[in-house]
Amino acid sequence: MNAGLLVLRLVTGLLIAGHGVQKVSFRLGGHGLAGGTEEFRHDGFRGGRLTAVVAGASQIGAGLFLAAGLLTPLAAMAAMGVMTVAGTVKWSHGLWVQNDGYEYPMVLVVISAALALTGPGRRSLDHALGITPWPLWIVLPAIVIGPLSGLLTRVVLHRAPTAPERKPHAPAAE
Repeated sequence: MNAGLLVLRLVTGLLIAGHGVQKVSFRLGGHGLAGGTEEFRHDGFRGGRLTAVVAGASQIGAGLFLAAGLLTPLAAMAAMGVMTVAGTVKWSHGLWVQNDGYEYPMVLVVISAALALTGPGRRSLDHALGITPWPLWIVLPAIVIGPLSGLLTRVVLHRAPTAPERKPHAPAAE
């Protein structure tokens, strides 16, 4: 079981961190901070560079902490938050990833929640520091707050489409 948790943490955490690296740099196929900023604007977010930097840093931090098994419920909460935001961007495309849907962000949210519930296993920094198992009074709020924070982020940072982005309305029938 511990080997399985280690593999799950490493793969999930490093993928989330890598996604963050792409938002703010040219590494791992990213388009630099300017590209990350444009991606957020295209997805309907306000905030420009600051939004891209905070999102990228959140993904990098959450992913690395999750991979290391350090402060696992908090790392999972942050990972669920950023991946919930990603899911809201893809929501209108439906579930399946082949249609640019929210399937992949949802899987990362569920894996993060599962890791918070199971704990990081013995091969983790939490275990090495003697701070595991985490009590449910910490884990359960983290699992709720993570996605809620992502939804709140989307609501707060959403911007109304500008005139060229709006879809034309059909003329009213008289």
